[in-house]
Amino acid sequence: MAHMQDHYAHWLRDAHAMEEQAISMLSAQAKRIENYPLLEARIEQHLTETRGQEQALRTLLDKLPSGRSSALKDATGRLAAMLQGMTGALTQDEVVKGAMTSYAFEHFEIATYRVLIAAADELAETEAKAVFEQILQEETAMAAWLQDNLDDTTRLFLMRDERDLQAKR
Repeated sequence: MAHMQDHYAHWLRDAHAMEEQAISMLSAQAKRIENYPLLEARIEQHLTETRGQEQALRTLLDKLPSGRSSALKDATGRLAAMLQGMTGALTQDEVVKGAMTSYAFEHFEIATYRVLIAAADELAETEAKAVFEQILQEETAMAAWLQDNLDDTTRLFLMRDERDLQAKR
């Protein structure tokens, strides 16, 4: 059981660092979007959800004997998110690349929470399992929204670019 607890604590710390990275990425993305109001609104909504997820994970971490998340992992995640935001600003198709990256990141988050749900279930961590299931619903909803809107975002980008309107963001 000690090994299970160790894995669970490690995965929970990783999830917390991931959500801190997501906050940085979503914040940067939301600030830069100018011509895609539906995408901007959905990112803002998910940013609010993600901040709540980070707080919920922090609360769960504080209850563990091994304690809080790794400051190094959190800082590394924030740095990676910042660099991603900066490199996106250099591309001509920033909004499309951002939507693609977000879609892939959501699926990584979905996988993370499925693992945490299974681990929490094995450890009879019912409170944590409920938290992970709620977060999984939010991540799945965001991934579905991105999937449903990626074509339209791409088409709007192409239309704006073809008409020499600012398209990249």
